[in-house]
This record gives sequence, structure tokens and C-alpha cells, in this order.
Amino acid sequence: MSVAVAIATAAGAFVAAPSHAATTVLVWADETRGPNLQKTLAAKSDWVSGVTIKVQTFSSFDALNAAFENSTAASGPDIIVGANDWIPKAAKSGKVAPITLTASQKARFNGTMFYDLSYKGKLYGIPLDINNVAMIYNTKLVTSAPKTFGEMVDYYQANKSAKSLKAGLCIAGGGMSWGALSVFSALGADPYYFNPDGKINKAKTFNPSTFGSNVKKYLVDSTTGKGNGFFPASDTGCKENFLAGKVPFAVIGNWEWKDYVEKGFDMNLMPVPGVASGDYGHMFGSVSGAILTSYANTHGVAAAAKSVLTDFFGSTAGAVAYQKYELRPPAEKGAQSDASVTAAQKGFGSAASLSGIPQIGAALNTNKGGANYWDSAPAFWSAVLTTGKDPVTEAKKLSKIWSANLRSVAADL
Repeated sequence: MSVAVAIATAAGAFVAAPSHAATTVLVWADETRGPNLQKTLAAKSDWVSGVTIKVQTFSSFDALNAAFENSTAASGPDIIVGANDWIPKAAKSGKVAPITLTASQKARFNGTMFYDLSYKGKLYGIPLDINNVAMIYNTKLVTSAPKTFGEMVDYYQANKSAKSLKAGLCIAGGGMSWGALSVFSALGADPYYFNPDGKINKAKTFNPSTFGSNVKKYLVDSTTGKGNGFFPASDTGCKENFLAGKVPFAVIGNWEWKDYVEKGFDMNLMPVPGVASGDYGHMFGSVSGAILTSYANTHGVAAAAKSVLTDFFGSTAGAVAYQKYELRPPAEKGAQSDASVTAAQKGFGSAASLSGIPQIGAALNTNKGGANYWDSAPAFWSAVLTTGKDPVTEAKKLSKIWSANLRSVAADL
């Protein structure tokens, strides 16, 4: 079977592929996933009997999102490789279609991954790879993995002058909201919590007094009332300072691990340790997904598209073949343990398994509480560590925002 490939430019131009007798399923992807899918399919094309998989690549993730939002049945794809937080809007607009998996198909993934790709109890895609961060430590400065948050702070305080440290722990990947969730959570603040059955607790919020007190204890200088230098309020310069040996601990993204390997750093990846030994801060262990569109049914290829989802994207062999090029932590369990998967991919996957939580766009994107998560999170760090506002007072404000946002979308969760 041959694979037909089409490339979309930034303007969305499409190069038509030659016609085939086989059923054709069109997949849209961004500027990195698209070419990597093409390489995968060029190596092996017969994932689904009688089906040709055609890939259309866009110039960026944002361009892909914009094209999908403006798509119609005449122009749209059968499957889109996209972000989990696109699903609520796409489900409301009718651009995506639900899928049903068998028990054996579901068993290939951790159950929380399906939460990422669901809306109002319906699943819309197959988990593809894990998007998360993890903490790395410089073994030339620190000889073993820290067990607690306080242990890291103590190391920084004891060595900041002698070793000319620029910070103790900083955010190199993911920014001060997505990436910095690990620090919020390690000190006691999460945007939402889950019950033992894996379902979100729609009422629970973090304790602002506990979180604020921890921030004050570990991150605030008692003399100035501002940040003590251990954790900067900005991610500016973090990566460069860590690579230069001036920061012992850094939160990095799973898309950039090769930069650290090339500089000789061990992939000793782990979640950010919590206040108590054995506790870890959560990170968004969200997944990107291969998502079924409603256009597949209009195009008369819904059954073929579903087979592509389960037999290619959702299979161990498919995940291994794709991640050979994509180099992200695979979501599929069998692929996670495959011998071909790198230490970094396994490390990020392990960190996500230990402390990853779904990235629930409905709760994070809304500003019903006065601000959305993405804006309120970095604003907290700036207010406390840069301006010197009281951590407990600011934590109470933050708790009200996050809890109000959660309540406002509870019916959709």
C-alpha cells in the first residue's frame, strides 16, 4: 500500500496527491508531527488493510488550530493530531466525533489520559504522546535525588555564594503557569483535585493558609519580604543558567531533552519533591491526541478513520514507530517499555505516571473567577516574589479564583 502525503503552507495551500483505489483517510498535523508521521508511514504503510493514510502538514501548531477552527466538511480532515484542550470547543461546534474503545484497547493506556480527550463523558480521540515537564538535577552539584523541597532550598542557601548560583530551582520549560504547576503543587496548591475513582472533585480547592505559609517558609526572604532567590518569578535565563552549572535544579520540557543530553547531563528526571518525603508536586501530564472529526462521516470514511486511530495511532507498534521520530514519551503502555525508547522518553513517562494530572482546558481556560489559570498563576509569583505581597493573602485570592472557575464549568466535567 502506498502513502499519499500532502503539505500545507502557512497560507494553507494544498498539494493534491494522486488518486488511489484504496480508501483515503486525511490526517492534519503541525510542522513537527506532520513530517514525523510522514517518515513513519513511509517506512510502513499497511497499518490498516485497504486504507491509504494521507498527511497534511501545517506551518505551526497555531496555524493548525486556526485552520481547523475555520474548516468545513469540504476542506477539513478525517483525523487531526491536536491538543486535548481543543476538544471542548470542537465538541460544542460539532467538528469532532466521539469514539468507543473496547476494553482491550482502553487497557493500553492509563485511564486518566482519556479524561484529557473527553468532553461531557464522551471520548473523542486516542492518546498519542505525553506533554509534560519533569525536574532534572545537575550531578556535578548534587550527588543524589532530593527527597523534599526543603532539602533543595537548604542546598541553595548553603552553596549560593560559594558556587555563584543564579537560583536553586527554576522553570526552563513550560513557563510560569504550565511548567510551574509542579512548584505550586509541591507547596500545596493545585487548580483541581481528583477522587479515588479518578473523577474530578468539583468542590475541593487548595488550602490557601497552608500553601501561603509554605511559600513564605521556602521562597521568601524574611528580611526583604520578597523572593529569597531560590525560585525566580520568571523563567528568563533558566535554561542557560542550568546548562552553565549555575542552577542545581530545573524543570524542563519533554520536547527539549536533547539539548541537555548534548551538554552531557544525565536524564535523572523526576517530579518536583513536595514538602514531605515521598510527596511530589503534580505536573500537567496531558496528552496530545489523534482526534476523530465529524467530517470523516461526511466523507464516508468514519469506519476507516476509526481503524487508523486504533490500529496505527493506538497500537504498540504504531506508537513505537512514530516516537522513533517524534521522540516524545509515548502514551501507549507497551511503547513506554519498548527497548527502542530513549532514557529521556522513559524518564518523562515515569514522572508523568508518578504525578501527572490531566490538563482540563474547561477549568483552566475560563475566567469566571476573575482570571484564568494561565494568567493568575504567574501573577501570583510576581506579586509575592517580586513585589513582596503577603503570600497567604495572595494565596487566598488565588484560591477564590481557581475554585470559582472550577464551579463555573462543573456541569461540563
